[in-house]
Amino acid sequence: MKSVDLVFMQHALALARAGAVANEVPVGAVVVCAGEIVGEGYNQPISRHDPTAHAEIVALRDAALRLGNYRLPDCTLYVTVEPCAMCAGAIQHARIARVVYGTSEPKTGACGSVVDLFAEAKLNHHADVEGGLLAEESARLISAFFQRRRSEAKDLRAQRLTGVSDAD
Repeated sequence: MKSVDLVFMQHALALARAGAVANEVPVGAVVVCAGEIVGEGYNQPISRHDPTAHAEIVALRDAALRLGNYRLPDCTLYVTVEPCAMCAGAIQHARIARVVYGTSEPKTGACGSVVDLFAEAKLNHHADVEGGLLAEESARLISAFFQRRRSEAKDLRAQRLTGVSDAD
């Protein structure tokens, strides 16, 4: 990993934090070409009512619009969490050259945790994949988000049982 990778991953983490503020699962992504950010995004499936609005897809769409091409062959995608199969497929179709992710995703990761689509010889594009950059910070952000959601759900259940709400 290069020191410049840290700068781009920190930007992706800032986007992930913006997603958490918007009550979305905190994942952020940036697409970089020739040392410049050309696309960015954070998870937005809830607010957009769009199951495909993962951070990677949002960032790829942004980059494709800015560059005027759906192919992004000289670009690197930085994302805070290992891409899922849907996002890995989009990354492959966009011809991204390199993927750098933060923390692994043991339930849906498609870069080696569950499957490794980038290592599948039958597929026609293979990005270089590197994981673990700022993994602890990425994992803490995800863990804190879901811990907060579980706590809020527990509080809501308790309010329903007691008939007491914050508005009372």
